Amino acid sequence: MPGQNDKRNLKLDLMIACSLFAAGVVVSVMSLAQIRAESRTELAQATQPLQGTPSNDQDKTPAEAKPGGDRPTTPAPEPARPDPQTQGAATKPALPPAPAEKVAPPIKEK
Repeated sequence: MPGQNDKRNLKLDLMIACSLFAAGVVVSVMSLAQIRAESRTELAQATQPLQGTPSNDQDKTPAEAKPGGDRPTTPAPEPARPDPQTQGAATKPALPPAPAEKVAPPIKEK
């Protein structure tokens, strides 16, 4: 009977196709879950927002405002002064000079 054998082959092929499809769906879902988990860890590892240093001037009262005058500030602002150790760092080259064999000859102008 050729009809019954064909039905068996068709059932077997359908079972194989369904199992491969289900395996593909499982792999896709696992991949999406891993991608979402990685993006959450990247968000969790983001740097914290900078917080200002607490002020020690909380017990001082602000200066009185005068109409038409300059805005008073308490305490008076200080000018910016760079640290002496960082002033020379800007002039130092980031890399040592290249060895002589790595330097190309100067370009000749036409």
